[in-house]
Amino acid sequence: MPADHLFADDRLAALYDLFAVPGDRDDFAFYAPMIMAAPSVLDVGCGTGVMLHRAREAGHTGRLCGLDPAPGMLKQAQRRTDIEWVLGDLASVRWDREFDLAVMTGHAFQVLLTDDDVRTALAAVYAALTEGGRFAFETRNPPDRAWERWHGQYSGEVRDASGVLVRRQTEVDAVAGDLVSFRHTFSSERWERPEVSTSTLRFLGGDALAGFLAAAGFQIEEQFGDWDRSPVTDTSPEIITIARRV
Repeated sequence: MPADHLFADDRLAALYDLFAVPGDRDDFAFYAPMIMAAPSVLDVGCGTGVMLHRAREAGHTGRLCGLDPAPGMLKQAQRRTDIEWVLGDLASVRWDREFDLAVMTGHAFQVLLTDDDVRTALAAVYAALTEGGRFAFETRNPPDRAWERWHGQYSGEVRDASGVLVRRQTEVDAVAGDLVSFRHTFSSERWERPEVSTSTLRFLGGDALAGFLAAAGFQIEEQFGDWDRSPVTDTSPEIITIARRV
């Protein structure tokens, strides 16, 4: 799930990594070699900053910058001070050819709900990249209908840093075209009341995605249907894209 929409306040942000489904972190392993090889990296929708934390711990000595619109998430990320952290999104922040690689993980690309949102974001990423810089991201493949599994996949319970048990219940509220709206309800016997986080994601098909990228000046170098680098098919869970600024 994208970090920026679902865990905006401090208490829920502190739970984000605890609730992360283990398989979701296959994206970190996939992107890590590209991050380590790039002198400068922009992580869009960086959430709690774990991926950039790991890159620094693994020996990355170049520029690492995380961008996220949620203050609670950035508060978690700022535990490391040797990485740049910027509060905002691609519609409000602009860089000019400063990064060799931009990444969007955790399906953050899917929070771009309209065509204008997609165009604005891609234009900002294009501007931020050096000549020949790469943009790596993933979005769920619509035919896989991932939302039908979210109740079982994302509902569960964890203990927070103080040992308090927190439960999460995930429900899909509506599917309208390529938009899926859903909510997480968090509860604990130690809390006065449950907290509800709602969001909507867009499931953009491969052809439409390719059109947006080409119009923004990107050339698709590689696409994969899963983290094992298998090809994209109708049954693939992902559309993982590596595109180059041309």
